[in-house]
Amino acid sequence: MKRLVPVVVSALAVTATALVPQVLTQNQSQSQAQVSGASHQRDDFVIVGHRGASGYRPEHTLASYELAARMGADYIEPDLVTTKDGVLVARHEPEIGGTTDVASRPEFAKRKKTKQLDGVATTGWFTEDFTLKELKTLRAAERIPAIRQHNTVFNGRYQIPTLQEVIDLSKRLSKELGRPVGIYPETKHPTYFQQQGLALEPALVKTLNRNGLNRPDAKVFVQSFEVANLKALHKQLRVPLVQLTDAEGQPYDFTVAGDKRTYADITSPKGLREVARYASGLGPYKEQVIPFTAEGKLGKPTTLVADAHRAGLVVHPYTFRIENNFLPANFDSSAVPFESGNLFGEIAAYRATGIDGLFSDNPDVAVAQEKESK
Repeated sequence: MKRLVPVVVSALAVTATALVPQVLTQNQSQSQAQVSGASHQRDDFVIVGHRGASGYRPEHTLASYELAARMGADYIEPDLVTTKDGVLVARHEPEIGGTTDVASRPEFAKRKKTKQLDGVATTGWFTEDFTLKELKTLRAAERIPAIRQHNTVFNGRYQIPTLQEVIDLSKRLSKELGRPVGIYPETKHPTYFQQQGLALEPALVKTLNRNGLNRPDAKVFVQSFEVANLKALHKQLRVPLVQLTDAEGQPYDFTVAGDKRTYADITSPKGLREVARYASGLGPYKEQVIPFTAEGKLGKPTTLVADAHRAGLVVHPYTFRIENNFLPANFDSSAVPFESGNLFGEIAAYRATGIDGLFSDNPDVAVAQEKESK
């Protein structure tokens, strides 16, 4: 698998259309009704602005989210972490040394520390050690400047947004653009934050309730790489949930509980039927849909999409990015990692497998490809 620059994976979105006819359990029927009520998109293929339009602006900023919506994305995706005073904010990770200017701020030098983040020693500055007021003094920075040097032009210009600010933006843009712009929050490292005494879920439920968004027809989806928190949220939320998976490893809550099951077990036909008891969709890493060959090219599709559809789940893989660094070798334009390759071709290949939508850092390309495919 080609990865010249490390990128931590994030998430997915779903829609309720194009499901394989089947007999559903009561829970599955409820979940599908939630997805159907929440869709409201312009057609049956959902495009999610991954961390906004992060191919063009520093990720998880209001500017990135707004650009994604204006490019035609159906949903914008805030990854949720929390502050010391319990406010949900949008950052890819609780460690913010690589996505803000905190390292250059002498007043916060003593906040730098090493913590165990999902069992991995991680050194830096963590959102849970800052109040919201303190975080608001920081400014966002491009996370992968070697690949997206053009994004560094915007370093220092944007604050860290709260979930409430993202919701307010989505409501404003929905009115302005004349179509609903949905939000697709991901609960990041839920077990970690529970261990910090700052569980994400109560604040998320409260925020959705306060904004009138905890209803089946709200354009909201909630996702997680862990399982226990999705099962708990299934009892509290009326919006559809999405189980995220990776090509390797297991959910961290499984690790803590001593559960030996892996993401491979979750994405087996039996595992998918279990997922359908509490979730409406599956968010796999894209190589779980079409693995890469040893040469880094697209290989033969797996049965994952068909298996998920049989279980009553929709499938939106992540993440589709335009740079050669992230594309299969047969869609590269050159050997230069930061140059743009054939993202149109990659998206077309994945759409041929029957996926129901996708996450992209370049939602304008995904929208254009969708129009061309009609």
